[in-house]
Amino acid sequence: MASAFQRRKVSGVFEAMDSAGRGYLVEGDFEALAGRWTVQRGMSPASARSTLLRAIMLGWWASLSTHAADAARVTLDDVLRVVDLLPSMPESVTATADAMFEAVDENADGRISRTEYRALIEAWNGCSTDTDTVFDLLDLNGDGYLSRSEFRQLWTQFWAGDDPQAPGTWVFGRLAVA
Repeated sequence: MASAFQRRKVSGVFEAMDSAGRGYLVEGDFEALAGRWTVQRGMSPASARSTLLRAIMLGWWASLSTHAADAARVTLDDVLRVVDLLPSMPESVTATADAMFEAVDENADGRISRTEYRALIEAWNGCSTDTDTVFDLLDLNGDGYLSRSEFRQLWTQFWAGDDPQAPGTWVFGRLAVA
């Protein structure tokens, strides 16, 4: 069962995606996130990058809705049931981290810059966000970028971890997790 800490951090991500405030997610929320990201980056909806973003977001929807009590909508409790499974599925967590890394790494240079990270967070929550302080926490080796291995570690700490001190706690930006 997800801990109170896991519930708090995952609920921040859930609430950002539930922009309509319904208390559950529908496939359209995942489409909307891909759309915000596409618009923010100034991409054509028919571009390869936009298609990739949409595929990643709809892949999340497919995974979550499969585990939901009602396949047409996903509640926070449904997401937390999936979170409970993640520690025993490291390859799935890594695969999702890799897919997200590809989506965030806009210029495909094999690393995520501050600007690319900010774009992720602003697309996620739909508003301008200062991410510099959080980025410094995430940049584990202090080189000014997030490598694929750093991102995998951070992603795993967020989704499969239960340590409030882990840098991955902040992978989705400043959330009310205290």
